[in-house]
Amino acid sequence: MSQLRQNIITKDWVVFATSRAKRPHDFVRSPDRTLVDAPISDPRCPFCEVPPEEEEFLRLEQDGRWQVRVIANRYPALSPRGDRLWQTDGIHRSISGVGYHEVLVEHPQHNLTIALMSQSDVVTILQAYRQRYQQIRYDPRIESIIIFKNHGEPAGASLIHPHSQIVATPIVPSQIRVRMAEAIAHFDDSGQCLYCFTLQDELRSGERIVMETEHFVAFIPYAALSPFHLWIFPRRHASSFDGIRDGELVDLANILRTILQKLYYGLQNPAFNFTIRSIPTHEGEVEYFHWYVAIVPRVSKAAGFEMGSGMYINTSWPEDSAAFLRSVVVP
Repeated sequence: MSQLRQNIITKDWVVFATSRAKRPHDFVRSPDRTLVDAPISDPRCPFCEVPPEEEEFLRLEQDGRWQVRVIANRYPALSPRGDRLWQTDGIHRSISGVGYHEVLVEHPQHNLTIALMSQSDVVTILQAYRQRYQQIRYDPRIESIIIFKNHGEPAGASLIHPHSQIVATPIVPSQIRVRMAEAIAHFDDSGQCLYCFTLQDELRSGERIVMETEHFVAFIPYAALSPFHLWIFPRRHASSFDGIRDGELVDLANILRTILQKLYYGLQNPAFNFTIRSIPTHEGEVEYFHWYVAIVPRVSKAAGFEMGSGMYINTSWPEDSAAFLRSVVVP
């Protein structure tokens, strides 16, 4: 019989359909040679040699050459110029599209992904995330900063060159509001951070843990929305990503790189998205909210049921997915 599980952080109900259940190996794709066959540098790629006229917000160098660059998105969803203006007319509400939409070019080499980079390369990427986050958050027009990466066409990436994006919005997205409301309600009822409580429970069980390090734990949630959906939680309670300490940042680079390597080699380079979920910029350190990283491999598709119900069908038990990833040996 199928089972419905609820994610207590998001309040999502997920259907685990045993009649459709797949073994973890069933999600392994045919070997993807997209990166292997791509050139080290491509003159048609806008990120291989960023033109000097591109607006640059941050550059981190190594041996006299750029290692990571943060530049303006050529087709931005939001603009950093202008005031944040609200308009209300009956049921019609709008706000000027002020904000930031930037591209973080993760490496000079065209045919790389984080799973194939060195540890120091990933540390540099995270340093750029943190530095740019710290710079943007003090803009009074900004309410929320979303750092995310799309890898592979099914995940929304239109370019091979390794890159991620930073979007800062003038409002707090409803998804974040819902998570905050649930976290506040749990804290009011128990005096405990919902995320810390979840982490303690997952560590006690152990069956959905994929990897542990000194400062972080990677696990597949009890009610994961999709196969191999992963969360990376910091052990130390902190509300905002930009408060990450240097030692924690190096450790995060280690666990993030290793998890992405397990996906790369175990599932043959699947498309994926990852995002850093953090508290809104105008909030300080609070006891009820805990920042974390979410990784979603795109190995299944949402369809009419998901659209019509807001619920998801997962055809892989989280315990089996976690065991599979633990078993993947990174060469």
